[in-house]
Amino acid sequence: MAVKLRLKRMGAKQKPFYRIVAADSRFPRDGRFIETVGTYDPIKGADKVTLDEEKIMNWLNNGAVPTDTVRNILSSAGIMAKYAKSKKN
Repeated sequence: MAVKLRLKRMGAKQKPFYRIVAADSRFPRDGRFIETVGTYDPIKGADKVTLDEEKIMNWLNNGAVPTDTVRNILSSAGIMAKYAKSKKN
């Protein structure tokens, strides 16, 4: 099973709100997912990102691959740097 960390769109028309989820890559974008690991609200800006770092690190260590957008969000939060550092050791 190929697991990806990706965005799941929520919210009303013209008012998007995203959940960052771990999902099987074969399922649709807003379909079934395994676990919610954070949220992202683009309307309120970069300061409105909540992440569960422990769950994210667990998924990354187990082989989950983040999409480009999620990778950018995790990089700005410093989680990708921590993951790279832990991978080196």
